[in-house]
Amino acid sequence: MTLLALNKPFGTICQFSPHETRASLADWVKVPGVYPAGRLDSDSEGLILLTDDGALQARIAEPRHKLVKRYWAQVEGAPSGRDLQALARGVDLGDYVTQPCRAAFVESSDLLWARTPPIRYRAAIPTTWIELSITEGKNRQVRRMTAAVGFPTLRLVRVGVGVLDIFSLGLQPGESIALPARAPWDGLR
Repeated sequence: MTLLALNKPFGTICQFSPHETRASLADWVKVPGVYPAGRLDSDSEGLILLTDDGALQARIAEPRHKLVKRYWAQVEGAPSGRDLQALARGVDLGDYVTQPCRAAFVESSDLLWARTPPIRYRAAIPTTWIELSITEGKNRQVRRMTAAVGFPTLRLVRVGVGVLDIFSLGLQPGESIALPARAPWDGLR
């Protein structure tokens, strides 16, 4: 079994086949036969797990396994504690209501790398970093959640999957590392 952790750079699509205008996973991962366990849209960055084990891939990606994924979102504006409570309770997105999650302010975003290109800057509008820990991972879910409570996401970084954390793995954008096959992946919950 092969299991890799990749810090997916901004602008990279979550597929190995070439794309006309964007980098793909093949630009960063040279290990044959692995596939992403879950996805991040091209405008999102951070931790992606890749494996050649279909059962492990399903266990990581499928919401029924309740594996927690942690995201840091830089949002436009200054949400209050009440706004975070609304996110944590679950948000009605029109086509579905999100499951309850954990929402908190990020103490310091100094651990993050600079994004290329940087997000837009507006002197008159503050930005705030929040952390959302979710188990669903539906298409653009975090972005839709923050927008629904009035704080659009400007930058989105997946910082954790289960017990794995991008900071403790020491990965910069585009870097990957092989994870030990012997690890008890039940700990990914």
